[in-house]
Amino acid sequence: MKTSSVSTAALSNALRYAQARMQSDLVKASKEAATGKVADVGLALGSRTAQSVTFSRDLDRLNVIIDSNGLVAARLSSTQTSLGQLSSFAQNLLSSLTAATSGDSTAGLTQSAGQAALQQLTSILNTSVNGEYLFAGTNTDVKPINDFTASGSPAKAAFDAAFVARFGFTQDDPAAASITAQQMDDFITNDVEPQFLGSGWQANWSNATDQQIVSRIALNENTPTSISANQEGIQKFAMAAAMVTSLLSGNLSEAARSTVISRSVSLVGETLGGIGQLQSQTGIIQKRVADASDRMKTQVDLFEKHIVDLESVDPTEAATRVADLTDHINTSLALTARLQQLSLLKYLT
Repeated sequence: MKTSSVSTAALSNALRYAQARMQSDLVKASKEAATGKVADVGLALGSRTAQSVTFSRDLDRLNVIIDSNGLVAARLSSTQTSLGQLSSFAQNLLSSLTAATSGDSTAGLTQSAGQAALQQLTSILNTSVNGEYLFAGTNTDVKPINDFTASGSPAKAAFDAAFVARFGFTQDDPAAASITAQQMDDFITNDVEPQFLGSGWQANWSNATDQQIVSRIALNENTPTSISANQEGIQKFAMAAAMVTSLLSGNLSEAARSTVISRSVSLVGETLGGIGQLQSQTGIIQKRVADASDRMKTQVDLFEKHIVDLESVDPTEAATRVADLTDHINTSLALTARLQQLSLLKYLT
């Protein structure tokens, strides 16, 4: 018969090893109890781990796009509000011009209305949301429109220079009273229009790009999500307001003033139609963004359900394991402490 020796050190080490394993298991069990998911996906799912990883990756992508759509929706909402304000300001200017046409308003009042419309137009087009200018196209960090009424404005300088080049004197010169309706109409068509509807717009007025911001609103769907200040309706509004501001303040003849007012009425009418079309386009894009977000939220719910089915644990079982492991660790610690107090010296004495 063979006798094996047993020492307190061996017993103590065995208990320490057991404690280390139980503490590791306790960490995992505590994590599962807190999160409701398995602590080690690979160990728990085995060959199905790839499926879980794929679901999680797709879920993250969808959530990123949904969050991005929230920012896009805010930008579109602000754009829609700004377009509504532009339409209102254009309607106010049209009312002032109509009153001037019927003789119910003086040239000074009409000129003031044009100046107010121009300032309102500039303020609205230079609106920013979250540090990005709404009407700047892709050039979102630069103000899209230069202020026509500001000191040293290149747009105002170009307008005044064109007038002098055409007639040989300024708007305030008494000789301006000799300008005929036909001469004024020709000046507007050949000298003023190119400054707004031609190359002069980019040279003196606008810092915006024609290219719009294109956003991914779903995994397989992109759409333009901004409006540029270079839209024709906006250009015509600026042209009408600038004409009224710069020409009605001078010494023009009655016939020339009537030409300016009638051309401005036509431009503002076209502005209202153009802005209305932009509002419709923006509304359609808002609906597409909202629909895309709703579809992706449904997909997110499905992915989350599949992930829960794969990775979830029974919370009651997890809590029971935590409690059992805690009791075992406490018992093991107590035994280890008792064993450490045993010694040959105490036994002999």
